[in-house]
Amino acid sequence: MVSTVAVGTDGSGTASKAVRAAIDLAQRYEARIVFLSVYHPVDEVRLRREKRDAPEEIQWSINPEEDVDRILSAAEQLAEESGLRWASEAQTGEPAEVLVRLADKYEADVLVIGNRGMHRRVLGSVPNSVTHAANCTVFLVKTT
Repeated sequence: MVSTVAVGTDGSGTASKAVRAAIDLAQRYEARIVFLSVYHPVDEVRLRREKRDAPEEIQWSINPEEDVDRILSAAEQLAEESGLRWASEAQTGEPAEVLVRLADKYEADVLVIGNRGMHRRVLGSVPNSVTHAANCTVFLVKTT
């Protein structure tokens, strides 16, 4: 039985394909969906510039996680429109390690990721690392 579907997203077009596949999977099983993202904090110089130039009423929203917040909000909206229960979380770190750790944290039965990077013959691509390290089923979506 699948009760929790986790999906990694970075907001890219290929990740959007993985998100749509995860939403479809969650709908089929009436499962909760968890959106996971790994990010690098927004550069401090950019933050200062944007806060300086932004209207006062929105300055609160300009933060080191602003890009990932936007990415997760878009995915959450899709889940809402699909009638799914959802959660989301983002952390900094090495992408494969963070995705596997968060999938464990949310007790995901399935972790959905895109195949971007799988065509490389070198070890260390995110999809390759996740498929070897995950403690749950990995659903690899053809996104490239």
